[in-house]
Amino acid sequence: METDSMMSELETIGRREERDSSVVRAAASTDAGPALDWHQAKQNSGLEAPDELPEGDAHLNVERTFVFADLSGFTQYTRQNGPHEAVKLLGEFRRIARNVAAKRGVRVAKWLGDGVMIVSVDPTAAVAFGAHLIHHFSTTDLQVRVGLASGIALLFEGDDYIGEPVNLAAKLCAAAKPDEILGACELSDLPPWVKADNAVEVAIKGVGLIGDIHRLVPVL
Repeated sequence: METDSMMSELETIGRREERDSSVVRAAASTDAGPALDWHQAKQNSGLEAPDELPEGDAHLNVERTFVFADLSGFTQYTRQNGPHEAVKLLGEFRRIARNVAAKRGVRVAKWLGDGVMIVSVDPTAAVAFGAHLIHHFSTTDLQVRVGLASGIALLFEGDDYIGEPVNLAAKLCAAAKPDEILGACELSDLPPWVKADNAVEVAIKGVGLIGDIHRLVPVL
């Protein structure tokens, strides 16, 4: 029994060493530069021990693509048709947005009244979500507008995002016309069925002119 226990312990140590070595090899094979030492590799892989984590609150810089979409003219629709009809309209928007997000592999970060905030680690999937939403509602009585931007943001307390790309995506959505997508993104990130107009400057309230913005159009 003692021999079996020792063998089991050795196998466990072997698996752990193999895992640790694979982390170091993966770190060394990145484009970031020279091979990282084991301590750096642990920090980059999330394997550090509890007492090795930084003190203080959890704030993490992450690269994400943010999409804001909302119903254009929702306030006027509510005034003309009443709150009950407006709720039906909003329910349909949320149902479709949730369904498209699931299909595209992006996450609904929060609902914003008559709008939605989407976050994605994959910029192409985020663009596909916005374009899919525009395409779907272009054949209905609903009109949707979309703004999106990619960049580094602060992941705050694990479930909220703060930073320039978040604000820019929200403001581009507010500046977009019905059935329009305004995106601060790389053209190489577009799905093959989404085309971009030449880069334009967009006037953002409280900010001024923002350049290198593309009008994105689904071509189906």
